[in-house]
Amino acid sequence: MSAPITWLESLTNTTSSGQLLTAAKSGDCASSSCGSSSRPTDMDLATWEKVKDHPCFSEEAHHYFARMHVAVAPACNIQCNYCNRKYDCANESRPGVVSEKLTPDQALRKVIAVANEVPQLSVLGIAGPGDACYDWKKTRATFERVASEIPDIKLCISTNGLALPEHVDELAEMNISHVTITINMVDPAVGEKIYPWIFYGHRRYTGIAAAKILHEQQMLGLEMLSERGILTKVNSVMIPGVNDQHLIEVNKWVKERGAFLHNVMPLISEPAHGTWFGLAGQRGPNALELKAFQDRLEGGAKLMRHCRQCRADAVGLLGADRGQEFTLDQIPLELDYDGGKRHAYREVVARIRDDHSAAKKEAIATVASVNIPGSLQVAVATKGGGRINEHFGHAKEFQVYEASQTGIKFVGHRKVEPYCHGGWGEDATLGDIIAALEGIDFVLCARIGDCPKKQLLEAGIQATDAFGYDYIEAAISALYATKHGSDRSQLTA
Repeated sequence: MSAPITWLESLTNTTSSGQLLTAAKSGDCASSSCGSSSRPTDMDLATWEKVKDHPCFSEEAHHYFARMHVAVAPACNIQCNYCNRKYDCANESRPGVVSEKLTPDQALRKVIAVANEVPQLSVLGIAGPGDACYDWKKTRATFERVASEIPDIKLCISTNGLALPEHVDELAEMNISHVTITINMVDPAVGEKIYPWIFYGHRRYTGIAAAKILHEQQMLGLEMLSERGILTKVNSVMIPGVNDQHLIEVNKWVKERGAFLHNVMPLISEPAHGTWFGLAGQRGPNALELKAFQDRLEGGAKLMRHCRQCRADAVGLLGADRGQEFTLDQIPLELDYDGGKRHAYREVVARIRDDHSAAKKEAIATVASVNIPGSLQVAVATKGGGRINEHFGHAKEFQVYEASQTGIKFVGHRKVEPYCHGGWGEDATLGDIIAALEGIDFVLCARIGDCPKKQLLEAGIQATDAFGYDYIEAAISALYATKHGSDRSQLTA
């Protein structure tokens, strides 16, 4: 039997660490050593300890834990045709964009403010808005300050890899256990279509020469990280007609050199962003194209599918950025770190994860027992915690799962504009949501009105709130079994 439901939303909104501690001790388990059953069967314990609370390196962890990026590294040593860094922007959600650049001291102040108010926080990353390894002095100073105040927070960086090899030993010495490298090619002939220039060894290179140097540095950096036991995630931007098919080769190369994850992301190329690709009319892949390509890579390097292509100043759970709540003008000049809420939250989550893991195992057994083959694409409105706990009209994204006899797996997400606008523009917004849900069979949410449910059905998408607040996998397994069984009542509930 499942443990009593503990609502993570209510826990994270509380202002009292005492309330969290009470909740942590109210169940059968009050120790962070619990939750071990949620470890994947194909992952050793040492690796699980590194990733279990890291929302970017573990799909399971992203339901519970938050990351924070601090924008302390604005300088960059390469130019990418898909990048346009913006330093005073609150309206765009993509890499390279920030509302304000920070000094290391300002970053420490901001991290403490977030850690005191966001109990889910487990990871601090530096992802630019330039390159963390090229702007190394600021990166190192920031990590040193934060580690001295909050020693249990995980530290990670994101880099283009050009300057990475010269800092790998320092990364290891500083106990930075997670690194992300953006690798878009292993063939310089492809690379020159993506990178106009690089700055290396005090000079600028262009064309094939630039791409060749970048490729060599990226491979060397990845190999050095693997040798030192630092987990590495490789990001690749999928650019149709430029490197999309070539990424199959990239996947092979990075797997051979020890990459822990490969994250293939869609090119963001709206002209309004001002990137070279955007202004040149280069399109990005749609959701179905991206999924189809990711499916082709199964069996190679392990894939990450839950990436949100975060801003360089993102705060909070993936898909629920709270960065605008923590700009410098909203943070006290003097404040002390109080780890009570963060530690108590981990106690609660340890117990919940055990319960969630048991529910997932039961769900997988259910879909495996269905005799009629087939697959189901399900979009879920969720606020986190692994549950169906968001109203359809409030959803800013839908998490997408695929169910088949082989199991239930997370395969991506679809960003949307919320349907409910107080009566304004809802018909147009619903049309955009229906377009974004192309290929989806069912939508699961905590609540949905008759009007959007009817319009979704007319588009071939069934929506239901019959499973509201259930665990996602448990609901999908019931839906899958019902679809192939005789009782179809829940499909139209």
